[in-house]
Amino acid sequence: MDSDMLKKVFLSILFVSLLCVTSIEAKTFKVVNYNVENLFDLTRDGTEYTEYIPNTGYGWTKNIADIKYTNIARVIKDVGADVVVLEEVESRKALIFLRNRLRDLNMDYPYLEIADSKATPVKCAVLSRFSIVGKEEIRVDNEEARNILKITLDIDENRFILFINHWKSKRGPESIRMAYAKRLKKEIDKLKENTDFILIGDFNSNYNEHKTFRNYSRLNDTNGITGINHVLKTIKDSGMVNEEILTKQAASSRYLYNLWLEIGKNNRWSYIFYGEKESPDNILVSRGLYDNRGISYIDNSFNRLTSHYLFKGNTIYRWQRAENGMGRHLGTGYSDHLPIFACFSTQPFCFKKNAPLSDNMTALKSGKDKFPRGLIDLNGATREELMSINGIGPVLSARIIAGRPYRTIDDLLKVKGIGPKRLKKFRPYFKAITSPTGAK
Repeated sequence: MDSDMLKKVFLSILFVSLLCVTSIEAKTFKVVNYNVENLFDLTRDGTEYTEYIPNTGYGWTKNIADIKYTNIARVIKDVGADVVVLEEVESRKALIFLRNRLRDLNMDYPYLEIADSKATPVKCAVLSRFSIVGKEEIRVDNEEARNILKITLDIDENRFILFINHWKSKRGPESIRMAYAKRLKKEIDKLKENTDFILIGDFNSNYNEHKTFRNYSRLNDTNGITGINHVLKTIKDSGMVNEEILTKQAASSRYLYNLWLEIGKNNRWSYIFYGEKESPDNILVSRGLYDNRGISYIDNSFNRLTSHYLFKGNTIYRWQRAENGMGRHLGTGYSDHLPIFACFSTQPFCFKKNAPLSDNMTALKSGKDKFPRGLIDLNGATREELMSINGIGPVLSARIIAGRPYRTIDDLLKVKGIGPKRLKKFRPYFKAITSPTGAK
């Protein structure tokens, strides 16, 4: 083969390669937070809660633990997240047990970490499909405080930082939670401007704690100042920070946006305490997730999992124990928290057109159409979730469900009533599919 021919072949290969590169879609991924309500292993090491010491009168046995792990794994599978943030995990052994149970359900998370340098009974942890390139445990100035887990993920050569939290409960006053917030703020202030990071976890604080804790004098020992709102700067001039404030702030301001504002007020809860609906689980996003570099938040993708099996009567179907929650394990239930989740991408941020306004969002116009509150799993969405997309009614949703499983979103063209124009309209609301099981 002469040199001219070799040159033509080389240019042809290069041209095809460039076409392939430019056709690669941005990576979209989901992050879920789930307080799993005491996921203990079966090894006695002296730090367990009494009722989780193995093989005692409380009945924490292998069979009962298997049920707990299976139930929690079912919830995580139904969320279909790529990064699973957890609270109340006892040990690395417990975390590995959970990962193995998820593998039985065709959900593989090759990477994991847990904040285990301090011997607290329960800890923060993470399971990830993306490589974990950095782990740090941030100690809070309180002997009983759980460590904050700082995780850095590599997502297509982009760095994404998660600060995973489990603050002390409201058995104590706000000053206890302020210690977490101040330590966290100190770490945030070290980051470079527009770093892509989120604060996530069980903060034991409502998204609008500065208002709700005023009703309880035993909590307000800080003269009206709260950790989640004032220290972490999710409010400005007594109002919640919205996306407009977040994106237009000065570089030195460091305001954060709480994703609970993405959904209606009546749905802003993940926990029920004596009949009161609360939002202790939170995801706070930074300004760096609203630019055209690195990782971006997918607008209006925040929601919570509300599958019917997570409820019993008028409350959350938590892990059940006899004697009003004080006695023997009964081997039924899940957790006293609902999972919350949000989606992110390696493509530049953009506001969703015609997306419903949050109560504190002023940058967009509201529309009358119905829209889903997050990317939908085509192989796992319920009838109601499918019908949240404008243009999909009872008949079409039934046809979509009957046509499962799908290997690509383009397979929807096989569904009667969906042509190229309709598919183009529906496509933005479905998450990318790589296998019918949901594993990637």
